[in-house]
Amino acid sequence: MKTAVIIPCYNEEAAIAKVVADFRQALPGASIYVYDNNSRDRTVEVAKEAGAIVRLEPLQGKGNVVRRMFADVEADVYVLVDGDSTYDAPSASKMVEKLCDESLDMVNGARVTDIEKAYRPGHRFGNWILTRMVAWIFGSRFSDMLSGYRVLSRRYVKSFPALSAGFETETELTVHALELRMPTAEVSTPYKDRPVGSVSKLSTFRDGFRILWTIIVLVKEERPMQFFSLLALAFAVLAGVLMVPIVLTYFETGLVPRLPTAMLSMGLMIVSALALTCGLILDTVTRGRREMKRMRYLNIPAPQSDSD
Repeated sequence: MKTAVIIPCYNEEAAIAKVVADFRQALPGASIYVYDNNSRDRTVEVAKEAGAIVRLEPLQGKGNVVRRMFADVEADVYVLVDGDSTYDAPSASKMVEKLCDESLDMVNGARVTDIEKAYRPGHRFGNWILTRMVAWIFGSRFSDMLSGYRVLSRRYVKSFPALSAGFETETELTVHALELRMPTAEVSTPYKDRPVGSVSKLSTFRDGFRILWTIIVLVKEERPMQFFSLLALAFAVLAGVLMVPIVLTYFETGLVPRLPTAMLSMGLMIVSALALTCGLILDTVTRGRREMKRMRYLNIPAPQSDSD
């Protein structure tokens, strides 16, 4: 089976050589691809000197790089890992073996570390909150949704739409597996601090809000009935709150003195009905889209171990 290690990179001159060397040692037969995303340092030169196949993606953002890698690279098994040398390369062989032996489509590398600088409390707490949100909405199968270390099957990669542009791509990767009910697993992997000279590109609040917005959009796209039902309920409750004093006044006096409020309440009830109707229609459309994605996914053979 052909294995490809695919590494998105942006200004990782200090780390990329070690990443390439470590994964070459962990997976001797794998092809190692480094996709540079407009680095301003010597990432490209260092990666080439380390022996990696280097390609360029001009559209800025990790999601854009992932989209390009998934489209260009042909393999049976893909090891997706960040180029910052924080993930444990020796775990890759165990993850690939698990994927093939159990015919899985994704093995997620859940980060385990006691180094506070490597996995800052703010990032850890944000990851926990966002992971629990996705688990509540789409299903609880992963403890570290935002991990940048995954082993993926060919049928996963070639059926993945890759619509996001930035760090929210990890959320999209997770939801894609959950929506199609793919066979997946999670393996605990050591997580370490960045080498000297390597700087994190993740902004706790900016990227956290982008990931949260991505979750909301994915709920709208993949769970339209639930999304628009909640909107319909909110508008209906607001309309009811505005209408109660008007109805009470009408029964007491036979008059409707606050006509604008009454009209606003009626308008809100109409919007509520429209939201519910949108949910019903889009739920049917989403089911059709999900069936098409499932059929595309099933057109590609599942990964098998060499012994099979």
